[in-house]
Amino acid sequence: MDHVVTVASSLLSDGEIRPVSRAPVRERWSWALYDFSNTIFSMNVATLYFAVWLVSDLGATELQYATANGVASLMVVVAIPVLGAISDARRRRKSWVVGFTIASCLACALIGVFGVTTLPRIGAEVIGGTERAAAWHVSLWALLPVLACYVIANFAYQAAQPFYNAMLPELVPVEERGRLSGLGAAVGYVGSIVGIMLVAPFFTGSLPLIGQLPGGVVHFLRSIVPFTATAGRVATFVPTALLFLVFSLPLFFFCRDRNPAPKAAPIRWKAAFGDVADTLRESKKHPGALRFIVSSLVYQDAIGTIVTFMTLYAVKALGFAAGSEVALFVVLTVPAIFGSYVAGLMVDRIGAKRTLQITLWIWVALLVMMASVPTQAAFWVVGFALGLNFGAVNAAERPMMLALIPDAEAGRYFSLMLLSARVAAVAGPFVWSLTVYGLEPPFGTVFAYRAAVLTVAVMFLISIWILRGVPDQRETTRRPTGAA
Repeated sequence: MDHVVTVASSLLSDGEIRPVSRAPVRERWSWALYDFSNTIFSMNVATLYFAVWLVSDLGATELQYATANGVASLMVVVAIPVLGAISDARRRRKSWVVGFTIASCLACALIGVFGVTTLPRIGAEVIGGTERAAAWHVSLWALLPVLACYVIANFAYQAAQPFYNAMLPELVPVEERGRLSGLGAAVGYVGSIVGIMLVAPFFTGSLPLIGQLPGGVVHFLRSIVPFTATAGRVATFVPTALLFLVFSLPLFFFCRDRNPAPKAAPIRWKAAFGDVADTLRESKKHPGALRFIVSSLVYQDAIGTIVTFMTLYAVKALGFAAGSEVALFVVLTVPAIFGSYVAGLMVDRIGAKRTLQITLWIWVALLVMMASVPTQAAFWVVGFALGLNFGAVNAAERPMMLALIPDAEAGRYFSLMLLSARVAAVAGPFVWSLTVYGLEPPFGTVFAYRAAVLTVAVMFLISIWILRGVPDQRETTRRPTGAA
């Protein structure tokens, strides 16, 4: 029967003891399905289409794209402590998830609306469009509406995550949280693939790895979804927004806040930012914790940078035909499911630190290979290997952090890691963009992009060097709270 079964109890922040329950099946699955929906956005907008549309189709610079990314990340950095304070005080998470999701969907759709109505019809696969002259570049003034919408969509997407994650403890007892979290992660990978497959027909009229769809099917799809008749990358944003919204609806309708605080509960605004500084000061009690967070800052920045610009690299440096880079990301995502599982087994067998070190060295080797391979066929092999290694960092990172700190302080340190990751997300794209900007005029596009890949490899090397000084401790040997 689909009902709530009380299995334990917990002490809430207001000191009141309430039961921790297993939520109904439909509520747990609705929560996990949100991972499916938000990966559709992150894959199609943040990874596949927006950057290539901006730089390759419209002739904008990588620096303009990196600036938009940086603004969104800085907004998240400022907002995370405030959002965390609201979440902790009010324990009303669902309304924030719903609000930020709707805002992200609207802004994502408006990228497509402004792209179709205010910008020239230029780019790969655009119906009735023209080829962009090599010397022509879209003006920054013309780009401002779509850049603003991208910043809002990206910010709102990220801002929903702390509230979404905070819903997990209210859905299942502690001994089942890992299982439900893992289900969400697995469903998220599936969402990436499904999102690619469902949106690709609006771009090229075909399905990745399958081929061209019948003309009648493509015409029907583009006739029922507004602002997609032009085809091309500009036609992917409205359907992505619709899919993001549709697959989020189960959470909207079936999930609820199970233990909300009274509406008048005070919010510790000053402490929201003070807690970050306190955590940094108190990290000295736990040797290696702060050093590991710094290492994480560097390698997460590197991963985010290569994911952000890999599509551009495939198109600009290797000459991938329009649409084929979409198939590349399908190939990259599928092995990530299996690679994550294998990495988890490695953590249990040889420890989190050794697993993470091996994973980071593999990243270095594969990026050097990526910068060296001259053919598209070889790049497919490297992409598949990257996929196998892609999820290994997350598999090793969480147990690595938990081995360095007491359980009671895990929330503070994971929040600090999230904050550091958003800070880092500004640096990597700027290093990449400045490398391309400086090297492309004298040495050409291919050389500039290959050099940019090597800058990311250097970032991984730096993170490995920092990680060396972190104690190699198993989670079972953690010290009690406050131990020196």
